[in-house]
Amino acid sequence: MRPFDHARAASVRDALDLAAARPGAVFIAGGSDLVPLWKDGVSAPPAVIDISRLPLDHIDVADGAIAIGALARMADVADHPVIRRDAPAVAEALLASASPQLRNAATIGGNLLQRTRCPYFRTPGFPCNKRAAGSGCSARGGDDRRHAIFGASERCAATHASDLAVALVALDASVELCGPDGSRTVGIEDLHVAPGDRPERETVLRPGELITAIRVPASALARRSRYLKVRDRASFDFAVVSVAAALDIADGQVREARIAAGGVGTVPWRLRGSERALRGARCADPDGVGSPGIDDAAARATDGARPLGRNGFKLELLRRCVRRVLAELTGALEPRGAGGAA
Repeated sequence: MRPFDHARAASVRDALDLAAARPGAVFIAGGSDLVPLWKDGVSAPPAVIDISRLPLDHIDVADGAIAIGALARMADVADHPVIRRDAPAVAEALLASASPQLRNAATIGGNLLQRTRCPYFRTPGFPCNKRAAGSGCSARGGDDRRHAIFGASERCAATHASDLAVALVALDASVELCGPDGSRTVGIEDLHVAPGDRPERETVLRPGELITAIRVPASALARRSRYLKVRDRASFDFAVVSVAAALDIADGQVREARIAAGGVGTVPWRLRGSERALRGARCADPDGVGSPGIDDAAARATDGARPLGRNGFKLELLRRCVRRVLAELTGALEPRGAGGAA
């Protein structure tokens, strides 16, 4: 392991100043993503700034939104009564993530910034443009079963890893950032960046910028939401396909629908075609959308998909996941238990 500098921040301002004085420094709190990458030789930051003791672990409701501090632990957020009642997709996504031990240590901000789970990225012996720009993409012509069918480029086809980010996109959440140039707010859908010609750039965060909070609108849309995750094994594993959906239904009609998918895109992927198929759909009763609306939304889920050599099965799996989560939201199927897994 290369030598590195370590500092502990006493405040957000102190953390920003420490980062500004140490080019290439990274922030660390739970460390559940950074430390394994460090051990595997994928990451070797010259400086680490400990922010774990900053007062950023709050969960509050104010100004029509749920504010979640970036250092709130995943387990605490998933178990919070306001989250379970007013943003159930968030609770379900977190319970479907990692293991109980990791959820007790990992933070919300860190979860949003975790790196891709592409095995080629995490194995330094293989070329990877995300790890070493210009070295090549081993998934092209290699094992691409777990890779993206949306948003891939010739340089990278790795899928985004966060379950939470998919749920937050469906709930129209935003992220509060603080950096050397001041504070700003970014929509969660704009936080992550598709690879294009620069797969090493994964988010819109500027150098030395820190996530301080996530804001989820406290709306009828968020209250009627669900998260479904399909994985290869029932224990700790990342999504092969996941779907988060939220519906606002009033007077027997869908007023608004937001649907996002994970395990299929290089970023949390918004299924806009499915949303359009649902908006304005009449309901069989105040609590249910007629099956034609669900079927249309499921069929549109794969609009624009470009499967690779071995991941074409994700097309039908995604359509089935959309159909199931919408059927649960509208009462056509009994909901699953906690954890959001199929």
